[in-house]
Amino acid sequence: MSILVKLVVPLVLAAVAAPSVAGAQTVECESLPGRVYGLGGSAQRPFIARVASLLAASTPPMTVIHQAPGACNGINALINNTRMSGTASYWLADGTERQCTLPVTGQAVDFANMGNTAPNCPGVASLPPTIGDFGTSVTSWNVIVPLASSQQSISAEALYFVYGWGAQSQVAPWIDESALIRRDANSAAALFISLATGLPVDRQRGIDARTNGNTVTLVAGATNVNAAIGYVSGEVADANRARVRTLAYQHFGQRCGYWPDSSATALDKRGVRDGNYWLWSVNHYYARIDAAGVIENPRARAFIGYLTGTTPAPAPLDVLRAEITTGNIPRCAMNVWRDGDLGALYSLQPDEPCGCFFEFTATGRAPDSCVSCAGGARCPDAAPVCRRGFCEVL
Repeated sequence: MSILVKLVVPLVLAAVAAPSVAGAQTVECESLPGRVYGLGGSAQRPFIARVASLLAASTPPMTVIHQAPGACNGINALINNTRMSGTASYWLADGTERQCTLPVTGQAVDFANMGNTAPNCPGVASLPPTIGDFGTSVTSWNVIVPLASSQQSISAEALYFVYGWGAQSQVAPWIDESALIRRDANSAAALFISLATGLPVDRQRGIDARTNGNTVTLVAGATNVNAAIGYVSGEVADANRARVRTLAYQHFGQRCGYWPDSSATALDKRGVRDGNYWLWSVNHYYARIDAAGVIENPRARAFIGYLTGTTPAPAPLDVLRAEITTGNIPRCAMNVWRDGDLGALYSLQPDEPCGCFFEFTATGRAPDSCVSCAGGARCPDAAPVCRRGFCEVL
């Protein structure tokens, strides 16, 4: 019987290379305008793609060139001066992804991205003072199954036994190790499952999908739909709701399972924002900094500044909207927060709350408690500030 819950509702090499996309139009990366080079995990690929396409349409254009061999590969390459090689992705203004060829001598990494803090990665005892850590939005980590699976939820205990013991776990129906889809120790998703369950990341059994996207493909295409299971970032799960389904998750000490949203089909991220869904983290961007903490590379400084809000973004880039529409949660929409990876939760009152705008943008409808201030309507005393068309608290 499954251990379920009642529902209330690699080593870094001398150069990091990425394979070419079959049939893609390939140009020299150095021929592209306003280049900034990034390396890291695949969890934030939908968001990076959205931002990159908008920056490609800005004046002057900026081209975001990115490889996603795994979260921890990015920070290790940045620390160890490992150069990117082979081909990498970039995006046109219409959102089309293309491939470009990196220099034969390799390309220095301007920024690294991942959904965990650097010391949680293999090979990183601590973050060097020459590397800055810049937090942005929040992402959930979702346990997924095929759409046709009969399973609805899973507990931390069940995840521990499923990935730790595989066929010997006795946690039916997840006892076929060829249908257990995992990631390696350089993956933020794998590291968070390890942190949440207490199972060492190198003890996880199953098939290494290598990327979030491949995890979806393997889970969705499984022959035995009830035996298949995997885990991905929330934004990848949301982008593939027509192919896979997210399980409710019950953490240690909880009495029931919760979805990242208020229901299995919602998009409001209430489970994460209110602190009931446990598997979430802050997205981190890393870059080289000087003694004053300023990012040395001017293009990386601008790019990360746009994401953190410290630098005004050029038209047509709206970072807040890009975060929301790709399944991420801006800090201004969170009601709880945590320090570090899976730290204890505490109440959060953002400096400029945007909860009403978040739900309206994510779901197409603001909660009944939200008051519109469109057209200059006066806001009530309880929510006196008009932000992005809604009355929000100070």
